[in-house]
Amino acid sequence: MLQISNLTKIYPGGKTAVKNLSLTVENGDLYGFIGHNGAGKTTTIKSVVGLLKFEEGQILVDGHSVTAEPLLCKSMIAYIPDTPELYDTVTGTQYLNFISDVYRVSKEDRSVRIEKYARLLEIAGDLNNPISSYSHGMKQKLSFIAAFVHEPKLLILDEPFVGLDPRAAFSVKTVMKEFCEKGNAIFFSTHVLEVAEKLCNKIAIIKNGELIASGDTQSVKGDRSLEELFLELTEEENVVQ
Repeated sequence: MLQISNLTKIYPGGKTAVKNLSLTVENGDLYGFIGHNGAGKTTTIKSVVGLLKFEEGQILVDGHSVTAEPLLCKSMIAYIPDTPELYDTVTGTQYLNFISDVYRVSKEDRSVRIEKYARLLEIAGDLNNPISSYSHGMKQKLSFIAAFVHEPKLLILDEPFVGLDPRAAFSVKTVMKEFCEKGNAIFFSTHVLEVAEKLCNKIAIIKNGELIASGDTQSVKGDRSLEELFLELTEEENVVQ
């Protein structure tokens, strides 16, 4: 579903944010991407979704290059950043209809999908209210509905659990697992190691722009907790804020 091969991203001034990174996300994978602030997680994610150009390497979505076929790849992807970027002056319903129009989703299909995910995420009663009245958690839920409305194959998330209360986090995790059970895939960054350990069938750990561990969660962590492994592998890292 997602293949990153030898990705290298160098920012102006010479800082190498990601160096020679390679990993593969298969159909059905719920893949956690872990690392300290400044390790290269968001740079990798933005490269995957087409928000950043990169110097070396290749990124394929379902076999298609994000640089050679950007529109096709974006039609198969849904991306949710750590801070929801929404239009506060419209209602939730208006925003979802706008996103549906962008992806050319029929009125019949959007109605079914919006109703389904609004019910699962317990936000149906708020969709006619202006987004400016939403809490961070509600905005995050609306972002998830917008992401699912065109039935993407690959969901890319940057810190999806930031600011969510326990009930909202549970709803989001339920929807994520259901999405992958259908043969789709999720690649997401997170600081919440306990969630990654319980939720993800695969994980990757990045340090100073380089991948230092990846694979099946159980195989990678062995008899240790994911927290113990992460601290062991990254203990000498100077965290960049």
